[in-house]
Amino acid sequence: MTSKVTYQGDLRAESLHVKSGNTFITDAPTDNNGKGEAFSPTDTVATGLASCMLTVMGIKARDMGVDMSGTTAEVTKTMASDPRRISKIEVVINFPIEADPKTKAILERTANTCPVHYSLHPDIEKDITFNWQ
Repeated sequence: MTSKVTYQGDLRAESLHVKSGNTFITDAPTDNNGKGEAFSPTDTVATGLASCMLTVMGIKARDMGVDMSGTTAEVTKTMASDPRRISKIEVVINFPIEADPKTKAILERTANTCPVHYSLHPDIEKDITFNWQ
């Protein structure tokens, strides 16, 4: 088992990562009857894309002897209705380092082939921007 999710009432759920014991909560967003006091479930999906991209780039960068510590990703999620779903995820990745064109190409290609990117429905628009120092 990967995780266990417990509904706590009042449109809030707590997710437990079984192996580590780490937890996080999700709330319904304010535009869907919630308080918006934490990530919504769809926020975690959009954020998961950016986290996955940074993780696989970090693996590749380490293998290449490149330190990309401090790299950030800004995530914007857009929702659609009928049915209510994620329609677009924008990710802006900001690197605090300079890199040669070959390294940039390798890391950008790696990011765009992360498992979450491939797992998202093809109807979800993915707008990815890479900003290098």
